Amino acid sequence: MGIRILHVSDIHLGSGQNHGRINPTTGLNTRVEDFSRALQTSMDRALALPVDVVLFTGDAFPDATPAPWIQELFAQQFLRLVTAQIPLVLLVGNHDQHTQGEGGASLSIYRALNVPGVIVGESLTTHTLETRHGSLQIVTLPWITRSMLLTKPETQGLSMSEINELLLTRLREVLAGEILSLDENIPTILAAHVMADKALFGAERLLSAGKNLTVPLSLLAQPCFRYVALGHVHRYQVLHHNPPVVYAGSIERVDFSEEEEEKGYVLIDIEPRETQFEFCPLPTRCMRTIRVDLTQSNDPQMELLTRIQKTQIADSILRLIYRLKAEQVPKINEAQIRAALATAHNYTMQPELVNEQPRQRVTQVDLNQVLDPMTVLEQYIDEMAGLQPLKADLLLAAQALLAGMEPELSEPPAPATAQLPLGF
Repeated sequence: MGIRILHVSDIHLGSGQNHGRINPTTGLNTRVEDFSRALQTSMDRALALPVDVVLFTGDAFPDATPAPWIQELFAQQFLRLVTAQIPLVLLVGNHDQHTQGEGGASLSIYRALNVPGVIVGESLTTHTLETRHGSLQIVTLPWITRSMLLTKPETQGLSMSEINELLLTRLREVLAGEILSLDENIPTILAAHVMADKALFGAERLLSAGKNLTVPLSLLAQPCFRYVALGHVHRYQVLHHNPPVVYAGSIERVDFSEEEEEKGYVLIDIEPRETQFEFCPLPTRCMRTIRVDLTQSNDPQMELLTRIQKTQIADSILRLIYRLKAEQVPKINEAQIRAALATAHNYTMQPELVNEQPRQRVTQVDLNQVLDPMTVLEQYIDEMAGLQPLKADLLLAAQALLAGMEPELSEPPAPATAQLPLGF
C-alpha cells in the first residue's frame, strides 16, 4: 500500500460573518460554524481512512491575528490528528502573515509549542516525515515575499516588475538547491502557496492584482515531484497531470464570486509507480444571486415575487439584484419581498435605479484653437444649466487659483437647488 495524503487548503476560518447570523444555541456566527463544519468533515475523513499525512497549503484565517475563539476552533480539529499520530504540515499563506509580509503569525504558535507531529512551513525547505507506510519528503514553499529571498539593498531603486523578475531568478536558484539535496529513493511532494500563471482565478486575484508574484507552472511541475499541492486560488483545478499540480481550492464559499464553485479537499495515493488523486466535495451552504430587470415590467412587484418563488432559496445565502425605473419605485412593496425571502439563511436586496435622462453633452472645443483656461471654463459653465447660478463665484475662484491666491467669494451664495448633471 502506498502513502495516502489529504490535501486541504484555504480554510479562512472566520470569513464571511456578514453573511451569517448568531446561533442562539451556541452563541457563534453561523458562517463561522459553516467553515468549522467543513473543516471537521475533512478531518473526519482523514481519521476514518486513516490517511498517513494531512497537508494544509495555507490561509488558515482571514488575517494573521484571528480572535482566540476562532483559533481554538481551528486547533480543535487539527489536534485530533496529533492524538491519532497523523503528521500534519501547516503551510504559511499570504493571509497567515503579518501585514509587513513576515512570519506566519497565526500558525507560529504550533512551532513555538513544538506540537508533536506538526510541521509549520514558514520557509523554502525540505522536511522528511516518517509515516505508517514509509518516508515522505515535503518541500514547503510558503507565500513568497521580498524579504524571504532578497535583501533591501538588492531591491533598492528597482521597479515592481524588476523586483518580481529578480525574485523568480532567486526562487529558481533556491528551489534547484533543494531539489539537488533530495533523496531519490523517497517520494517527494512540493507544497506551495502561490499564484501560478496557468490558474483560473477568482476573487483572490482581484484582491492582489498587480502587486504579487506570479510563478510559472514550469517551475512547479518538475519531474522530481510526485504531487504538487497548491494553495491560494479558491477554485479546485488541475494545472498539470505528470506530475499532478493541483489547487485543492477553499473549503467554503468566501463570497459571491465563488457561488458556482464546488468546494472540497483532495485525497492522494502515492504508489511506487504512480500517483492517484481525487477531489472530494464538501456539503457547503449555497450562495445564490437572483438578477431581475424590471424596467419593462407593468407589474414589477409580481415579477419579483414570481422569480423568488421559482428559485430554491431555503437555507441559502441570497442576494436579490433588480433594476427598475424611478416611476416604478412606488410599485415595490419591500415588506412583501422580505417576507418572500424569509426562508433564506441570509439575504441582501440591491435595487439599481436606471437613469433614463439623456446625458448632457458639452459643445466640442476646437483643439487647434488656443484658448485660455478662463475661456474654456466659461464655455463649460454656459453649457451646464445647473452651474449657471454659481457662474460668477466659479469664475472668481478660478481666477484666484490661477493667480496663486485664496479665492474670495463675492458673498456667501444662497443654497443651490439645481443639481449637477450626471457625468459632471
